[in-house]
Amino acid sequence: MNITKAWSTIVVSNGLRLMIPLWIAFSLAARAEDRPIYLDANEPREARVEDLLGRLTLEEKVALVHADSKFTTAAIPRLGIPRRWMSDGPHGVREDVGPDTWKPAGHTDDFATCMPCGIALAATWNPALAQEEGAAIGQEARKRGKQMMLAPGLNIQRTPLNGRTFEYLGEDPFLTSRMAVGYIRGVQSQGVASCAKHFAANNQEFDRMSINVEMDERTLREIYLPAFKAAVQEAGVLAVMGAYNKFRGQHCCENDYLLNRVLKGEWGFQGLVVSDWSGAHDTREAALNGLDLEMGTEKPYNEYYLADAYLEGLRQGIYPQAGLDDKVRRNLRMMFATHMFDAGPPGSANTREHQAVARRVAAEAMVLLKNDGNLLPLEIDRLKSVAVIGANAVALQAAGGESSGIKAFYEITPLQGILRQFGDHVNVTYSKGYGGTAGDDLAGQAVRAAQQADVAIVVVGLGHGLFRDTEGSDREDLKLPDGQNELIAQVRQANPKTVVVLVAGSPVEMPWLNDVPAVVQAWYSGMEGGNALAAVLLGDVNPSGKLPCTFPKRLADSPAQVFHAYPGVNGTEKYEEGLLVGYRYFDTRNVEPLFPFGYGLSYTRFDYSNFHVVKNMGSDDPPARVEFDVANVGDRQGAEVAQVYVHQVQPGLPRPFQELKGFSKVFLRPGEKQTVSIPLDAAAFSYYDPDKGGWLAEKGDFEIRVGSSSRDIRWTGKFTLDQTTLKKPMLSAQLTP
Repeated sequence: MNITKAWSTIVVSNGLRLMIPLWIAFSLAARAEDRPIYLDANEPREARVEDLLGRLTLEEKVALVHADSKFTTAAIPRLGIPRRWMSDGPHGVREDVGPDTWKPAGHTDDFATCMPCGIALAATWNPALAQEEGAAIGQEARKRGKQMMLAPGLNIQRTPLNGRTFEYLGEDPFLTSRMAVGYIRGVQSQGVASCAKHFAANNQEFDRMSINVEMDERTLREIYLPAFKAAVQEAGVLAVMGAYNKFRGQHCCENDYLLNRVLKGEWGFQGLVVSDWSGAHDTREAALNGLDLEMGTEKPYNEYYLADAYLEGLRQGIYPQAGLDDKVRRNLRMMFATHMFDAGPPGSANTREHQAVARRVAAEAMVLLKNDGNLLPLEIDRLKSVAVIGANAVALQAAGGESSGIKAFYEITPLQGILRQFGDHVNVTYSKGYGGTAGDDLAGQAVRAAQQADVAIVVVGLGHGLFRDTEGSDREDLKLPDGQNELIAQVRQANPKTVVVLVAGSPVEMPWLNDVPAVVQAWYSGMEGGNALAAVLLGDVNPSGKLPCTFPKRLADSPAQVFHAYPGVNGTEKYEEGLLVGYRYFDTRNVEPLFPFGYGLSYTRFDYSNFHVVKNMGSDDPPARVEFDVANVGDRQGAEVAQVYVHQVQPGLPRPFQELKGFSKVFLRPGEKQTVSIPLDAAAFSYYDPDKGGWLAEKGDFEIRVGSSSRDIRWTGKFTLDQTTLKKPMLSAQLTP
C-alpha cells in the first residue's frame, strides 16, 4: 500500500464526510497528540531511529528487512511508513518493471536521462564531473519517487572479458575510489541513497551465482576493497550491495568476514547491506552474517529467507532480537536520510542541465588513441564528403546491458551527431558495412562509399548482446565480431584518411592499428554521445579522456589469463595473479600493452616543469606533496590529466613496480601554465602486511613518478620516509549481534 496515494474518510461535523489523502489524515492525527520524535525532522536522526524502532511490532520489523515486490519494501500505514522504492542503475534511473515480473511495467513516465557508461565516466578522470552526474541522477530518482539507486558499481577489472566491465570504473583501486566518492556524494546530495555494489570480488559474470573466489589477504585489501572503503568512510554511502559469488566458501550476501568483520566492524559502516537480487540463500546465514535487506529471491515474498522463517526463528529464540533490531535500525537510517517522512529536495528530469552533464561526460570520456599526421580534428571547410560506415553508427545502446539499461528520453547516435554538425556543409553518406544477412554486399557498398569520400569514419564495436558487454555473460575473446576487422582493413585500403571510432565498453584487439591514421575510443556515451563525438571529430571539443584500464595487445597478455586464473576450475577461482592486476602486471613484468593505463592523446601539447617534492613536517599533514607546473604549449585549449605514481625502492614484501596514488585534471588555454599540487598521504606509501594485520609504511626511499600516463613518465623524484608506521583497523562496537 502506498500511503501517499491512499485516501481516508473523516467526519467534519453533523455527519458530513470528507475524503482526504491518508498521509494528511495521519499527520493531523499526530498533531492531535504529542508529535512523535520520529516525525520531527529537527530531531537528531538517531533519536528518530530509536523512537520509531520502539514503536514497531516484531512483525513490522521483519516486514522492513525483505521485499514486497521486485523493487520495494512494504509500507506500514499504522506508523506512516510509506513503501520504499529502489531502482537500478549506474547510468540513470531504470525503466519500471511490474511488481512481480522483470517485464516492463508499461508506464509512460519512466523515461530517464541516459548517462555514459561507468567506464566512460572513469575515463574522464574528473571526480567533480562524477559528482555532477550523480547529482543529476539523484534528481531524476527523486522525480521518479525512488529512495535508493543501486549504483555505483565498484568491481575492479581483472579480466577484460568480464561482461560488466563497461559498468565499472576500471582496473585501478585509487582511480575507482576517487570517481566513486564523487558519484556517491552527488546522488546523496539529492536525498537519495546510493548503493555501492557488488561487495566483493564479483569480477566475472561466468558462473557468477556460484563461483567461489579465493585470494590472499593482501590482494583483497589492496585491490578489491579500497573503493568500497572509500565509499563508506569518505562518501558516507548509505547502502552496500552484497555480491552473487562466494568468497572463501561463503556467499557474499551472507559472508561473516566481509560484512560483519570488515564492513561493519573495521570500517564502522552504519548503513544497510542489501542482497543482490536472489543473492540470499539461507535464513540462518542471512540472519547472523550481516545481511540487512533481502531482495529479489525467486519465491513468494512471505517465503523469503528473512520473512516468515526468520520471524518464526525470532519467536522461538533461535535468532537474537538484537540482531533484528540492528537490521531495522540500518533500514530506518536510510529512510530518514532519504526524507521518507518529510519533504526533501525537489526532483527533476531531462532538464537542460542534465543533458549538458550527459554531453560533457561523453565528451570528456572520449579517448584519442591515435592521430597520425594530425588527421583529427577534421577541418570542415576543407571537406566536401564524408562516408560514415558501420552498424554501430546507428545502433541504440541505452536500453542494453540488462540492469544498466535505460529508457532514454532520446539518444543521439554517432550518425545523427555527425549529420547535425557536418550535414549543412558536407555531403554525408551512410553504409551499414556489416551485420547483414548472407548475400548482402554490405562491405562492398561501404568500400565504394569510402572511395568516393574525402574521409571515411568507420564506427565499429561490440554492443550489449550475449557474450558482449552485458550483465549475465562474459565475452569469449577480444575480437571485434561480425567481420569488422576485415571491414576496417578494406575501407582503409579504399581511403587512406580513415578514422576508426570504437563503440565498446571494454578493450578489443586491433590488428589494423598500424594501418589506420586515427582511432577514437567512444565507449557507450549515453544519449548525448553522438553530439559529443561529432564535437570531438571537428575539434569543437579537445579530447581529454584517459584510459582507466590497460588495453592488451592480445588476450593472452592479460594477467588473469597469464596465470590461468580465469574463469576457475571446479567452481573455484583462485586469483593467482594477486596484486598484479592491470598495469601493475604490465609494468612489473615489462609486458608491452597495446595502450597503457592512463593513456590518451590531445589536439594540443602539454609540457611539465618545475618538479619538486615537499616534505610536510606537521603531524596532521600528509607526509608529502608533489608540485609541478603544467603548460599548454599548443594552439588549442585543452585538459591534461597529470598522474602521480609511487615506487618503493626496497619494500619488505614484494610490491608492484608502481601504483597510482594521485592525479589532477588541469584545464588550460593556449599558452597558459598552472601549478599542480598533489598530496601524498600515508596510504600512498603503505601496503597491507597480513602478518601485522595492518597498513605498513616503511622507513626508506621511494620514487615519485609524474607523467601523462603509466608509460609516459615525465619526471622521477626521490622521497624518503623517516620512520615506519603501522595503521591497524579499529574494530567498531557496532558489530551485528
